[in-house]
Amino acid sequence: MADQSLVGVTDEPFELVVERGKIREFARATMSTNAEYIVEKVPVSPPTFLASSAFWSPPGNSVFSKVKLDLKRVLHGGVEYVFHGPPPAAGAELTAQTRIAEIYEKDGKRGGTMTFVVSVQEFRDCDGNLVAEARNTTIETARPPADGKSRTATEGR
Repeated sequence: MADQSLVGVTDEPFELVVERGKIREFARATMSTNAEYIVEKVPVSPPTFLASSAFWSPPGNSVFSKVKLDLKRVLHGGVEYVFHGPPPAAGAELTAQTRIAEIYEKDGKRGGTMTFVVSVQEFRDCDGNLVAEARNTTIETARPPADGKSRTATEGR
């Protein structure tokens, strides 16, 4: 199990500027035809746009480097976005910071224990107001696939 003392640990905050062109690129990459993202002079960002903050984080800044999960056994358990007002629009200057919120274990259905690491990334405006949060769940399985290859859902039964 990951070290419980890491709950509450944060990475260094970094700046994220919500850019008009990046909103349009993100909307097109996700095949959105919503005019609010593509046509507007000051477009609002799509709800999942904040995932692009991964490209803004300084190298080596991730709190996950401290958790020490085995990447061969890691699954994406989901992400939830919470907005405390409208999604940020082009021109917004945000500060992002991630913290480890929870670490816990559950027994897996196929044997072995799974470790769950929940992180929360906060996005604050220039006045320090909380604009949005991204709550990520990462799962480390008990062991990697036996042959090191991925399987389809029907092959694993």
